[in-house]
Amino acid sequence: MAYSIRTAIESKKFDRIMVSTDSEKYADIAKNYGADVPFLRSEELSGDTAGSWDVAREVVDRFSERGEEFDTICLLQPTSPLRLAEDIIAAYKLYLEKNADNIIGVCEAEHSPIWMNTLDADLKMDGFVRDDVSKLNRQQLETFYRINGAMYIRKVSTLKSGDSIYKNSFAYIMPQDRSIDIDTELDFIMAESIMNFRNLSIKGA
Repeated sequence: MAYSIRTAIESKKFDRIMVSTDSEKYADIAKNYGADVPFLRSEELSGDTAGSWDVAREVVDRFSERGEEFDTICLLQPTSPLRLAEDIIAAYKLYLEKNADNIIGVCEAEHSPIWMNTLDADLKMDGFVRDDVSKLNRQQLETFYRINGAMYIRKVSTLKSGDSIYKNSFAYIMPQDRSIDIDTELDFIMAESIMNFRNLSIKGA
């Protein structure tokens, strides 16, 4: 969370940097790192099944009740701590240039999905890869991208209307080393290693 708050502050692109949480403990941590927590998340949206955009809508509505209106919202998930301030700056620039409703962070997929398939219980691999694909090497394959979870910018009007996030949406392409979304212990180890490498590089510069 602290990394996301710090990066948001460094970008200088926000009128308000706010953390949504149902925890007083995390609210205090967020405030210590420079974010606002003017209210806690509602009980209805405090479980593990709460959707990010439901939470975002609640935040916008709560601010509206307080007399504060916003045109744009940027969701920076704390599980993506490797994004940089320059990513936020560039993504917002793209948002304006494209007159977009949504900007979504993506990165190149680590492996091409056309070399992937499901397996039956017997593990048989007949037809696992299409014949036309099996004759190609990796360099000949199309480039695929995946949503990395690190960056979402949305018009508040489309958030409120419930329009699909993919409507009038454009991709902000990020490198893989800034696209780790921490969901497993391995993700955490990779993110920690990259952070340590960055710190060593900065000290050695």
